[in-house]
Amino acid sequence: MEFVFVVPRDALFTDCYPHGFQPFGTGPGTADAAQFQRVIEQHGFFVERAYAERSPHLKQVIPYGLIEVDGRVLVVKRTKRGGDARLHDKYSIGIGGHLEPRDLVTGDGRDPLPAGTRRELEEELLVRGVYEVRPIGWINDDSNPVGAVHVGVVQLVHVEGSVEIREKEQLEGRLSSIEEISALLDRGADFETWSKLLVPRLGELLRSHEAARLQPLS
Repeated sequence: MEFVFVVPRDALFTDCYPHGFQPFGTGPGTADAAQFQRVIEQHGFFVERAYAERSPHLKQVIPYGLIEVDGRVLVVKRTKRGGDARLHDKYSIGIGGHLEPRDLVTGDGRDPLPAGTRRELEEELLVRGVYEVRPIGWINDDSNPVGAVHVGVVQLVHVEGSVEIREKEQLEGRLSSIEEISALLDRGADFETWSKLLVPRLGELLRSHEAARLQPLS
């Protein structure tokens, strides 16, 4: 029996059910990262995955990492040997998956996201070098049954080194420029929904992350 980490929809979205990518920040139109973490810690719990998949009043929390190396982003295509048939042959710029009970045991406090993020990266990728993970927002899409029961925590993973696909039977991938990824989407490549929403904002997200990295310490 598989258990996944969920948060009640009404705890995440108190006023409305927003659509698309919501960046973390301090200005108008941004989400509060600290508040988002408090909601996860105070209201999150584990339930059987089969129940969560048919319960839109719950949101399964998914770490969704954009892998960046020297200004290029990892694009993956999920093969038919992958576990979730709904994702077969779809392109993605996000690496991640469900949070599991072991992530809470090995994590810090009541937030399984950091440990779950590391586990997903290590399961799917071979990273040579060091990497930094920075949460940059969340993504929500209630337009289809799959999106209705998930919420993504979008994270930019900056790698100083190299990245290879570890699960080569389930994933194909390569590092690509923002222009190449945008052109792939424009040509009609079958990107999964969250990636479709994020590709147009890749340049903005990478620039803001680079600016934050280069900002001198006070």
